[in-house]
Amino acid sequence: MDEGQRPFDGLKVIDCASFIAAPAAATIFADFGADVIKVEPPEGDPYRELFRPAGFGPDDRNYGWELDSRNKRSLAVDLKRPEGLAVLHRLVAGADVFLTNLPLAVRRRLGIDDVTVCALNPRLVYGSFTAYGEAGDEADKTGFDSTAYWARSGLMDLVKPDHAAPPARSAAGMGDHPSAMTLFAAITAALYRRERTGLGGVVRSSLLANGLWANACLVQARLFGAPVPPRAPREQCPNAMTNTYRCGDGKWLNLVSINEVRQFGPLLELLGCTEAADDPRFATPESRRANSVALVALLDARFALRPRAEWSPLLDAAGVTFSEISTLDDIPNDPQLRAAGALVPFAEGPGLTVSSPFTMDGAQKVGPMLAPALGAHTAAVLREAGYDEAGIQALRERGVVSG
Repeated sequence: MDEGQRPFDGLKVIDCASFIAAPAAATIFADFGADVIKVEPPEGDPYRELFRPAGFGPDDRNYGWELDSRNKRSLAVDLKRPEGLAVLHRLVAGADVFLTNLPLAVRRRLGIDDVTVCALNPRLVYGSFTAYGEAGDEADKTGFDSTAYWARSGLMDLVKPDHAAPPARSAAGMGDHPSAMTLFAAITAALYRRERTGLGGVVRSSLLANGLWANACLVQARLFGAPVPPRAPREQCPNAMTNTYRCGDGKWLNLVSINEVRQFGPLLELLGCTEAADDPRFATPESRRANSVALVALLDARFALRPRAEWSPLLDAAGVTFSEISTLDDIPNDPQLRAAGALVPFAEGPGLTVSSPFTMDGAQKVGPMLAPALGAHTAAVLREAGYDEAGIQALRERGVVSG
């Protein structure tokens, strides 16, 4: 790949979706050079207002919109009007990808369902994303990542602190962004197939399928009838070597020492309790599990003696697998996140943003540009689609387009 060339340079993507998974998939295409046209109603995509009740920062930047609409162009058009639908259909005829997560009934009513849209362009890849899939009694049911990804898949029950606790509450977008990667991968696979056959087609994914895939290890256990013990409280964790521990400053560590034969001794040494190695309760992995409550109590007492900043380098030096349990306040100042390219600066304006989670040798991503204002590119997109100035003005005067 030539220096500066990106894998999706020249690819035209129509993002006819709203919060959050499908637009986030379009963002990944934009990061790698695609021309992504964000289709919005004249009053704006509801995603623009999704997080406003929670409040924005001191500069009033809309964090959700900036994250998932960067590097896109905004076309504000009323698809409920025949002239507006004609605009979209004209764009589809020259596009490579069309993606949407609008409810199936809404797509049919607006005339943007897969059958209608794909008939306009046999090379088009149509990315369809739903809450519960496109077959069965719940195909038309609406849902969000909290309901379809987390709750229905079993994850919300499994990640609670212990079996007696209420179901855990998911945070914003935790299921949407992983699901976006699936939709991106599906569309990319269809584009590869198009290179071989010349034909596009429809790819489908859902929050439900992605939640189940995320929970697949334990779901598969249940499908095989294998026992899955209920989650015990942290203090009764069945394996003290895979547990969370609170340090002297109140900050937490996540210890995941699978290779106990190699790591148990060094852990005891750095904690200053080597005598525990001679305790028959802790002599073998089996005895440590049988006496996990006592071992958790011992490790709790030792980790509480120092702040996390002192434990972390000692654990690293000893080769013990662990991680600091970060809070949101830790993220902006984590040097590894910047070094790994997971956090990147905006190409215009201050601050950082979260990068799409992969890189490609020889392909530099587009520097994150600010998300577009409503209808900021309406006229330009219409001109590219063949509308003259009189036609654009007529559409604007009739309220079909805005911006």
